[in-house]
Amino acid sequence: MVFVTKSLKMRKIVFDCERMKYPDTGLFHYCMNLGRYLEKNIDLGQEKLFFYSPIGRQGWSYHSRNHLTQNPLHKFIMPPLGQFDIWHSTYQNTHYMPMRNKHLKVVLSIHDLNFLYDEKKSADKKQRYLAYVQKLIDRSHALVYISEFSRNEVMKHLDTSDKAGYVIHNGNNLLDRPSLNAASYRPSKPFIFSIGVINRKKNYHVLLPILKDRNMELVIAGKYDDDDYRYFLEKRSVELGVSDNFRLLGPVTEPEKSWYLNYCQAFAFPSISEGFGLPVVEAMSCGKPLFLSNQTALPEIGGDVSFYFRDFSPDHMRQVFHHGMKKYNANGWEERIKERSNHFCWHKAARQYLEVYRSLY
Repeated sequence: MVFVTKSLKMRKIVFDCERMKYPDTGLFHYCMNLGRYLEKNIDLGQEKLFFYSPIGRQGWSYHSRNHLTQNPLHKFIMPPLGQFDIWHSTYQNTHYMPMRNKHLKVVLSIHDLNFLYDEKKSADKKQRYLAYVQKLIDRSHALVYISEFSRNEVMKHLDTSDKAGYVIHNGNNLLDRPSLNAASYRPSKPFIFSIGVINRKKNYHVLLPILKDRNMELVIAGKYDDDDYRYFLEKRSVELGVSDNFRLLGPVTEPEKSWYLNYCQAFAFPSISEGFGLPVVEAMSCGKPLFLSNQTALPEIGGDVSFYFRDFSPDHMRQVFHHGMKKYNANGWEERIKERSNHFCWHKAARQYLEVYRSLY
């Protein structure tokens, strides 16, 4: 008697890393970390993973041969993708989605709709952005939101119809060994640290009054995205008489970032426009006291181990910081904070994403 074993079809998945052309951003680290852990968790017996990535950003994965090279011309005509089964678009405003190949199942990650709260964008432009995201949603078979807040925003403004939807929190980036180099800025006093793109939505200026009457510094790292806001921060620090204790670093390396997170007295993130807030989780893994805006996704991520600014008046900011530091130091919150950081795990996230892919086979 001869038994015939039915072979399983090898499924081929493309993970879009096009946003990695912008280093020092949250989307860069999202793509790199999730991509690495997808490689670690994929079932090699039935799945193959490919990365759609820019030239010069293809050396971070285990196998460089599984990269498809992104080309700006693909905005107009995507390459042949008939051999693939799943395309995962990792950015909700992507211009690199296979719109015509209906055989290809599409997963779309939605991080935020922050453009709706951008004061520089007109109402007409916001509506055009919404219409474009709607077009991508219509092409997709499954939607992944990085927070409940992001899902609620999409439900409020867009039509998801009968699309399957999942909330999958980001993982915690692994911090390199903390170290500064000879050119790094080394604070001479205890310091509050924050990191993120330097623009008005991050709301950094509200932290400056905390420095008054305190022998401490405010150190902010991140890519400069708005020169007007950068100059406003510097001018405001002079007006408040705290410019000697305020330092904008610009972009920093991963070891530098790790050093500032490990050695700061507190981490502050008063952003008013976040779909998740990855720096919060990074600071959380170091057990640092967390001072956050109570807006958008930050309460969902910070949970009950963070201290929240309900408004941004100077008196309230100083009061929250004073009582938060007193409570943190008196009650041994460090371990509680580190324990919560374990919830945000790239291994866990990768396994959840793989289940989303498999639901479409």
